[in-house]
Amino acid sequence: MRADENVSNGDTGRLSSAARTAPTADEGQTSSGIERALQVIFAVAAAKEPDIGVSELARTLGLSKAVVHRVVRTLVAADFFSFDERTRRYRLGPGAVGVGLAAMAQMEVPRIAQPYLENLVARTKETATLSVRYGTQRMYLTQVLSPQEIHMSVQLGRLYPLHAGGSSKAILAMMGPDEISEYLDSQELVALTPITIQDRDRLAEELELIRQRGYALSLGERQQGAASVAAAVFQANGRVYGSISVCGPVSRLSAGKAEEYGRLVKEAAAEVSRQLGFRAVGS
Repeated sequence: MRADENVSNGDTGRLSSAARTAPTADEGQTSSGIERALQVIFAVAAAKEPDIGVSELARTLGLSKAVVHRVVRTLVAADFFSFDERTRRYRLGPGAVGVGLAAMAQMEVPRIAQPYLENLVARTKETATLSVRYGTQRMYLTQVLSPQEIHMSVQLGRLYPLHAGGSSKAILAMMGPDEISEYLDSQELVALTPITIQDRDRLAEELELIRQRGYALSLGERQQGAASVAAAVFQANGRVYGSISVCGPVSRLSAGKAEEYGRLVKEAAAEVSRQLGFRAVGS
């Protein structure tokens, strides 16, 4: 007899206490499947590399490879994972990015940053953006567009590497020393444009310069013809949350403008960080 069938317990038609509380076999299997799927998702998200294989996942989670393979195939079919046929490895896919972006959008950070982005646009007449760190990558979370006819517009939700562009370098430069070393050792410095920095030592020098002046500058490193000035935003625990930038055509971002905009984005990023609970040493 199934637990959801009516059974006599003194009053006809009333379920027994055990029948009301005991999960059905289907419910138990569903719950177990959801738990395993979440375990796999969190393991992939926490992996040191951007992708991971079934064997490594199975070892990490203490599950059989057959179980892990069944879960990842389901997640690939739902676009939550992406699968590389060549390497036979998995990574978070468009579905995961969409969920993450939606979660970030529901947090308070975009609301907190909004007036500062609007102020940057009012003072610079260029587009202002907020990016969030996403492991070894980052994505644009929100933007306020320039009022000028020719202006920059960024793609929200798309992942970018941390070595190319102002918003990315501002984040990378302010990560912990061990995190930076690990990134430089493990990530391929792919050229997004002809002037993207691909030399590890040169990039390390650039990151030190960013730490000294407090903002990052890019003149066509991520996208040809596009320039940006960006500063890091910090969480209450001191870790980098993301970055705020001002971006526009290279032709409008001269050396003098870069310094002026650098000061402005530093101020905006510091205020957003302060509202997130971050307190700089000595403040």
